[in-house]
Amino acid sequence: MMNTDHEGLATRKFFYSEDLRLSYLDFDGGDSGRVLVMLHGYMANARSFSELAVRFKDWRVIALDQRGHGWSDHSPGKEYARADYVKDILNLIQSELGGQPVTILGHSLGGLNAYQFTARYPELVKAVIVEDIGVEINADFSFADKLPFRSSSLKELRESLASVGLRAIDYFAESVLEDEYGWGFRTDLKGLQASVPQSNGVWWEDWLGSRCPILLIHGGKSFILDTEQARRMEERRPGTKLVVFEQCGHGVHSEDLNGYHHTVNHFLMELK
Repeated sequence: MMNTDHEGLATRKFFYSEDLRLSYLDFDGGDSGRVLVMLHGYMANARSFSELAVRFKDWRVIALDQRGHGWSDHSPGKEYARADYVKDILNLIQSELGGQPVTILGHSLGGLNAYQFTARYPELVKAVIVEDIGVEINADFSFADKLPFRSSSLKELRESLASVGLRAIDYFAESVLEDEYGWGFRTDLKGLQASVPQSNGVWWEDWLGSRCPILLIHGGKSFILDTEQARRMEERRPGTKLVVFEQCGHGVHSEDLNGYHHTVNHFLMELK
């Protein structure tokens, strides 16, 4: 493990998941023995949770840059299978957290990874918060192939997002960087074409494959998860609580930060 810098109340750290060097932000909760691991969605990164993470002052929050995102390595062999993401969470817990059981909060891709990890390693998970991802997934990120490698300005990059039909431009623009070539994404855009098809599928077996408490948060205006499926997920899995934010879209944690934190905090308090 190697520390490189401090970002607000968080320290950026690195570890290896087999041959990939992965990064995470450690929001130190002092002497708290409770760990909350946060997993972002496609084309986002650990910083996406910065405003949320600092609100959980009695927790040690670990926000991971998942493979191909943020400051984590891109997989040279385009290894973005379901098992690869699950392996990364396991290696994070074992190498960085001493193998202790954690609570996991995951948005979109991170939510899928969270409940699939829980189904495989139930002894390492106390509870899960899944934000706006279902069990019958058919996402399309083909637009990523139309994005330029680099843009000459941040304004031009945002215009390129609009030109391919994206609405949540602020959400996607959070994961950009500037280097000697211009403005671009920290995301492995080519890797998305390997990853997204392997995230698509019907995952009821994984959803039903654990027994810990799950809070399912859904945005009523989401383009990823429909409310009918969210209600079926709650009905079919014991120990699941669904909360619908009717006026939010896919990114509930960014669209209603206060409401989201209140809902998650209440759920966590009930676990005591």
